Amino acid sequence: MLWWNTAGTLDRQTEAAIRADATALVERRRNGDIGDLIGAIEDRIALDVQNESLYLLVAPNGTRIAGNLSTWPPEARGESAWLQIPLQRDGTETEARLFRVELGGGWRLLVGRDVAEKLRLRGLLSEGIAWAAASSAALALLGAFLLRRALENRLRPVYRTAAAIGTGDMTRRVPLSDRGDEFDRLGGTMNAMLDRIALLMEGVRGVSDAIAHDLRTPIARARAKLEEALASARDEEALRAALEQGIADLDGIARVFQAVLRIAEVEAGARRAAFAPADLSPMLHDIAELYAASAEAREQHLDAEIADGLTLVGDRDLLGQAVVNLLDNALKFTPDGGTVRLRARAEGGAIEIAVSDDGPGMPEADRQRAGERFFRADTARSTPGSGLGLSLVRAVAALHGGAVWLADTYAGADPPGLTVTLRLPAAAASSEG
Repeated sequence: MLWWNTAGTLDRQTEAAIRADATALVERRRNGDIGDLIGAIEDRIALDVQNESLYLLVAPNGTRIAGNLSTWPPEARGESAWLQIPLQRDGTETEARLFRVELGGGWRLLVGRDVAEKLRLRGLLSEGIAWAAASSAALALLGAFLLRRALENRLRPVYRTAAAIGTGDMTRRVPLSDRGDEFDRLGGTMNAMLDRIALLMEGVRGVSDAIAHDLRTPIARARAKLEEALASARDEEALRAALEQGIADLDGIARVFQAVLRIAEVEAGARRAAFAPADLSPMLHDIAELYAASAEAREQHLDAEIADGLTLVGDRDLLGQAVVNLLDNALKFTPDGGTVRLRARAEGGAIEIAVSDDGPGMPEADRQRAGERFFRADTARSTPGSGLGLSLVRAVAALHGGAVWLADTYAGADPPGLTVTLRLPAAAASSEG
């Protein structure tokens, strides 16, 4: 671009001046005789202070008539009207840019400019551009080298951490600087990812240990009963009862595995394809009616307060299962004559479903772990269950972009009871997300 705007402009200006001068002389010849043309040429030579203008008028017989060139150059006998040739002027070799004009009748005219000075200027400009380009290339290479070194130095801790993690050292983390730049944000994100991976791995180990611990007892019990029945059953009826009890124990184990698989499926987001607009109010009324009968059979009371028009976008079956799990837990821990409350309402662009009981409640420390697979508080050790109910509720809430929290039903009372609240985005918020 610099060359085009400087050296190229000089060449174009020179050619434009030559062409304009030649056109003016041709007009003079057309409007007058040869004498007028000769006078015009001599006037131009006399007014040329810089001695750059070149002219040569030649008669049909080749005789020089006017101008400051001595002879017609051999190069001007070709087909091209433009030519650039070396010349000897005042004992000095120079360069000339010439334009040939045929005047008719054998008369010929050369109009040109001495471009030696412009060529020297162009040479200096070319040399300057070459040095500038070389310097720019050297600076670019040096800058690229320094930038690469800087990037390698900043990314080296990431490489080392990734390599250590690849060898199995899950305790390594990316060290962060005080700059707070993109590399620190990358390192922080990577550390958060590693923390999450470590937490999930710890959860997997915990689930494995819990499965081995919690299922060992029912499996051993079922095996012992079957062996006892096989060895000491007095009749077919006793043997059948033992087999039925063993089948029931195995069904309970199968239900635990099904619950674990369902939680894993929900946490993986596999059920998101089943999302559709749904009104929870009719479903909650049906569940409340079903569990009211169960509560009455236990001499308990279910108090349901369900608002209309609780619409959202989600998996209706999973949400129903979550509410059922909450009611199962509430009825399990509520004493005889107690009350279980089911509340569902729209609040602040969300749907809140709360299940409260009159049971022993849960300490604050246990609430932090509630929802972990197979976790059971000390107050629940004596009651049947596998510790997977709240795990499914939390997984369903996370799948729908909601949250679950636990609180005392009666703050400061003894027993305090427990209220579990499930908050889910309403239809508008879900559809936007």
